[in-house]
Amino acid sequence: MTAWLEKCPEAVRDYLDGGRLDEVECIISDLPGIARGKATPATKFARQSRFFLPNSIFYQTITGDWGEAAGDEGFTEPDMILKPDFDTATAAPWATDKTVQVIHDAFDQKGKPVPMAPRNVLKRVCELYRKEGWEPIVAPEMEFYLVGRNTDPRQPIEAMMGRTGRPAAARQAYSMSAVDEYGPVIDDIYEFAEQQGFEIDGITQEGGAGQLEINLRHGDPVKLADEIFYFKRLIREAALRHDCFATFMAKPIAGEPGSAMHIHHSISDVATGRNLFSGPQGGETDAFFNFIGGLQKHLPEVIAIMAPYVNSYRRYVKDHAAPINLAWGRDNRTTGLRIPVSEPESRRVENRLAGMDCNPYLGIAASLACGYLGLKNEEWAGPSFKGDAYAEDDSDSTLPVSMHEALDLLADAKAIREVLGERFCQVYEIVKQTEYDEFLQVISPWEREHLLLNV
Repeated sequence: MTAWLEKCPEAVRDYLDGGRLDEVECIISDLPGIARGKATPATKFARQSRFFLPNSIFYQTITGDWGEAAGDEGFTEPDMILKPDFDTATAAPWATDKTVQVIHDAFDQKGKPVPMAPRNVLKRVCELYRKEGWEPIVAPEMEFYLVGRNTDPRQPIEAMMGRTGRPAAARQAYSMSAVDEYGPVIDDIYEFAEQQGFEIDGITQEGGAGQLEINLRHGDPVKLADEIFYFKRLIREAALRHDCFATFMAKPIAGEPGSAMHIHHSISDVATGRNLFSGPQGGETDAFFNFIGGLQKHLPEVIAIMAPYVNSYRRYVKDHAAPINLAWGRDNRTTGLRIPVSEPESRRVENRLAGMDCNPYLGIAASLACGYLGLKNEEWAGPSFKGDAYAEDDSDSTLPVSMHEALDLLADAKAIREVLGERFCQVYEIVKQTEYDEFLQVISPWEREHLLLNV
């Protein structure tokens, strides 16, 4: 066996099962969360310890255009050095030949981490926690839609056809029959996940037509972000096998709920392993209230990261299972911040604001950054909310309602920028502004219908 395979998780060796490895995909996440990189023959990968990609991949928009974010040196596209993290090696079980994927970390030619690389941003935030003796723990939930094949972007997205020959129905939350409608896709998701060594905590039907939720077990933020990064590709590949699309758009279908990436947070003491949110007698600690206070104060400043596209803001609709506030409540799904029912040792805070369209590394990093500032500055949470938070007047909500407003808040967020890294924030703003400008060049069907002959 090739020496580097000995460094990989056991699931990789089980997948190969003594067979010949054909290809290795050297990948890295760009700002939108798309896997960039190169495929190389396994024999060549074994002879190299590093690979190269231009740093311009972090200046690329979701449409493939480029933001003018290169800086004073100009758009010369110098190479980054990519080094494999063998702990991330996993199968690509949908490939025709035996293929393994490996996530790489990005460094400049002086050996320093590239500040715009999303995985490096998350590692930076986690390191700030560990310097304080804190270990951040997250448990993500992924919502997504299985939809009919949409090959014409001018046409609305429609629910996928189920095994009964009828389109998937909405308003069937937690229905086992609804899940059975697309059982073959789910079977492949389970099979791919098992071959890749991923553990799924559960799959449920959500409230939208063809909308599912996958829960992952709690653990290290970088490891869980890696899994979401892989899961998005895994789920898309499983859907394509069954003549449908999987989409992680925040709001793919008008009138249906949006898709979120809920992030459950807890913090443990590095020395003792104790949950910092629970005291010796099981009560809620100052750290618990400080973490919530940090989220309440700073989340508006990072919404541009958690809701990264113009479509993202269509999800924040009252009474559509999406948060429209910064209230916190115990076992209350109408609040933006929810405290789930749990034993003291498992006490956690659920951030419900992030959309499933965000980059998992950046969404988790942004959420952790808010909580970190709350802990460091001893921010205090407001009173817990009881009742239906949707029924409250939201006219004075501090949440931005558009990408333009969200970017303005990020631009003025000095403390957040220090935690996430100023260079990352600069590049992110430029790329997102470029995407927004591209969007403004498109004339929508609504404009043609209502403005063409009426204004």
